[in-house]
Amino acid sequence: MTDNAPDRSLLCELAEALGVATEYWGYDGNLKAVSDDTLIKVFAALGVDAGSTDLAWRALADIRLRPWREVVPACSVVRAGVEGKVAVHVPHGESATAEVELEDGRIRALAQAEDFTEPREVDGTLVGQASFVVPPDLPLGYHILRARVGDADSVGSLHSAPLVVAPQRLDSPAERGMTGWGVMTQLYSVRSRDSWGIGDTADLKEMCSLFGDLGGDFVLINPLHSAEPVGHMTPSPYLPVTRRFFNPIYIRPEDIHEVGYMPGARRALVELAGEKVKESSTKDETIDRDASWAAKLQALEVIYSFGRSEARQRAFERFRAAEGQGLEDFAFWCALREKYGEAFPEEFAHPDTPQASRERRELSGRVDFYAWLQWIIDAQLSEAQRDAVESGMGLGIFHDLAVGVHRMGSDVWSLPRAFAQGVAVGAPPDMYNQHGQDWSQPPWRPDALRDMAFAPLRDMVRTVLRHAGGLRVDHVMGLFRLWWIPEGNDPANGTYVRFDHEAMVGILMLEAYRAGAVVVGEDLGNVEPWVRGYLAERGILGTSVLWFETYGDGTFKQPWDLRRETLVTVDTHDLPPAAGYLALEHVDLRSRLGVLTEPVDKVRDDAERERERMLARLREHGLIGEEATEQEIVEAMHRYIAKSPGELLAIALVDAVGERRAQNVPGTNNEYSNWRVPLADGANEVVLIEDLSGNSRLNSLIDAFTTQLYESRGRPEPRS
Repeated sequence: MTDNAPDRSLLCELAEALGVATEYWGYDGNLKAVSDDTLIKVFAALGVDAGSTDLAWRALADIRLRPWREVVPACSVVRAGVEGKVAVHVPHGESATAEVELEDGRIRALAQAEDFTEPREVDGTLVGQASFVVPPDLPLGYHILRARVGDADSVGSLHSAPLVVAPQRLDSPAERGMTGWGVMTQLYSVRSRDSWGIGDTADLKEMCSLFGDLGGDFVLINPLHSAEPVGHMTPSPYLPVTRRFFNPIYIRPEDIHEVGYMPGARRALVELAGEKVKESSTKDETIDRDASWAAKLQALEVIYSFGRSEARQRAFERFRAAEGQGLEDFAFWCALREKYGEAFPEEFAHPDTPQASRERRELSGRVDFYAWLQWIIDAQLSEAQRDAVESGMGLGIFHDLAVGVHRMGSDVWSLPRAFAQGVAVGAPPDMYNQHGQDWSQPPWRPDALRDMAFAPLRDMVRTVLRHAGGLRVDHVMGLFRLWWIPEGNDPANGTYVRFDHEAMVGILMLEAYRAGAVVVGEDLGNVEPWVRGYLAERGILGTSVLWFETYGDGTFKQPWDLRRETLVTVDTHDLPPAAGYLALEHVDLRSRLGVLTEPVDKVRDDAERERERMLARLREHGLIGEEATEQEIVEAMHRYIAKSPGELLAIALVDAVGERRAQNVPGTNNEYSNWRVPLADGANEVVLIEDLSGNSRLNSLIDAFTTQLYESRGRPEPRS
């Protein structure tokens, strides 16, 4: 800090204007102040230099004048059925009119409202404010707000910007007539004998068919976002290179239309590529994404080079046209990554440099190939969703949306102005990770999103939901605020930065409404209490995990005290399955991996008390006896959540087959096989897709769960 550094009060004013927190409540219940140094670094990530008192004052004045420099707001998001207002800024004394051009081309004139806001001097000009009424009956959609200033014939008199009308509320699963139960699983871990070492769209289709026939409404899977196209593939599905496009590792090569028309010799090349990795699907070995992708890439190259009929080529071209520049830039990034590795030459730092434009033409064949991969996986996801619906599922595929992307990924490369530089997203210390977490992901800039009319959010959600009935938003607080950690700081020395949640939630809801999808927000951990009420009001479900649902005295909540507006589960992918958790395997595992911050004996004692409290609650409800087996206890836990009023309920597939191993241990990287554990039973015997329908433990759990559920809610109407 310099002698001329801004004082605390000035930094607090600047923080308030930028939506940056100067203090926050820690998990221990204490109010913690954010350091001046952290604030100044976060301001810099937002494009604001506050390194001196003069610079800070200048920045504060500039921020306060930003809306006055806009004739119309860069983007306005309003709720349907609610009268709103938009402010138009014009030279003081000038007249103004406003209208909305609807998506269908119709024009709606806006009435002017009284506005007694005093004019303000902006860059030497006195600027006034006029307000216009946005009527409550505007249809949902992306419209254009236009304002005309002064003489209609004058140059530059017409100004326009997007106006988004979002739903007031999404219908709940119950309002849609669903009982609302399903299965959740990590797709990569669930294989069949025909899988290429990793679960894929064909396996997803099989699961949807099976669980749909059993009465389920959805299959909730891990994020399918794309990872690195070449080289080592990051195992975590929560650290993708893009959140908009899908990972082609989930393609089933043999299911591509053209394979059925190949001559025998060429088809043999496809089959040969998969032979070795297919063998691994039947073994309890750590999933090797790199080997699976190398084999699939070899096969996909053969299939792509075979060509397509004219009709199929036209369909491919229509897909590319619909996905637009976003797909073209992603495919170009993949081609560059293939040629240059992670660190591109400086002349290709962005997709729109002159050198990049020339390189795009030279790599057009590879760009076509990577765009084709997205067309193929889109078609296979479409078929899986169609089968899910035909099996009777009310929702079908339920996607998961990661909170961010890899800093060297395609999203950051293709949309650099949307991301903050010099900071990473993470979490402050909490009871599960008392050091805090650094997720190494750059956050979106709130101001840039607004200037871009939230296009990155809109395009991402629209693509992910195209063939799905549900979307789980990981760390839904990211739509409200995110923990920003400046480079060089430890995770505890960060702060929260707020986003325009009304706009971001509104656009998410509009896309979900158009897709007919349900939205679930993962609202575990350090969540401001009002957020849960806000989400419930908008028809966005929260998340209830039985192990985390306790009263102040540590006893588990009665089922009727669990929130209605939630997805209720027994556990989560960041915990061991129920069988492993009951056996306290998480304590030994975390101790062995060195991620405990308390003595292991204390952690074990606490875990034993937690287990005994769970067993006591289950006995209280008559769900288990004194000598209950592990399987009986796991079934009882699921019968327990079936008594809750939760709108959606999910059975973890790992619980259904008796798996004991965790998929992920937070706070670890290479110390544990995170996101690489294949589905197996309690004896570490692989469970394949073909085994599920006849798996006695799975069938027993589903029968116990659904019997309790239908007893509590009434049996649904038979499916046609």
